[in-house]
Amino acid sequence: MTVSSYAIILLKYFISRTKTLGERQLSQEEVVPLKEAKEQVEIAISRTALLHLAFSKTLVEEFGKEKGKGLILKSIMEYGRRVGERVKRGLPDLPKYGVHGGRKDGKVRDCVFAKIFREYGELDVGCLYCYVDPAKTMAADPTSKLIHNDCAACGDNFCSFEKLATTDKEREDFANRSKNWKHVDPRLARGVGKKH
Repeated sequence: MTVSSYAIILLKYFISRTKTLGERQLSQEEVVPLKEAKEQVEIAISRTALLHLAFSKTLVEEFGKEKGKGLILKSIMEYGRRVGERVKRGLPDLPKYGVHGGRKDGKVRDCVFAKIFREYGELDVGCLYCYVDPAKTMAADPTSKLIHNDCAACGDNFCSFEKLATTDKEREDFANRSKNWKHVDPRLARGVGKKH
């Protein structure tokens, strides 16, 4: 073996070794601890909640309470429709971590959206965001809806849900983007603090 061929073999070895170390470093840098990932998702969800409040407040100030809330509802219906269409195509709905504190006994606690709405004292328009749940389920399957039995954004201690069949009227109101569709979820239609 000549010196030059030996040098080439050594060079190839060191290059392959360097790539392996570099790849190992890259994969270690891509791993994020779960706690940090949850915190980052919570930051993004908090920003989304603030955006909802900002748009909602502007609509109510510009158009008055009734018309403003009607426009918010229409916007959330459209948003839910888009989410539902994505879910129907197999794309994810919500992040697995960081949107709320977890589920136990059918109850969802520590919803980040509700926390922000409460922090700003704007549950009244904040809770309209929650219409995304029946809207996205109806967009994916018009024969069913996911409704709230309890809603933290309406002032309840937690959220709980129930999946029910939709009526012809609910499907028609959803398809026509009718303001009457708000009755699709009785808990949300009652609003803040009005449990029954």
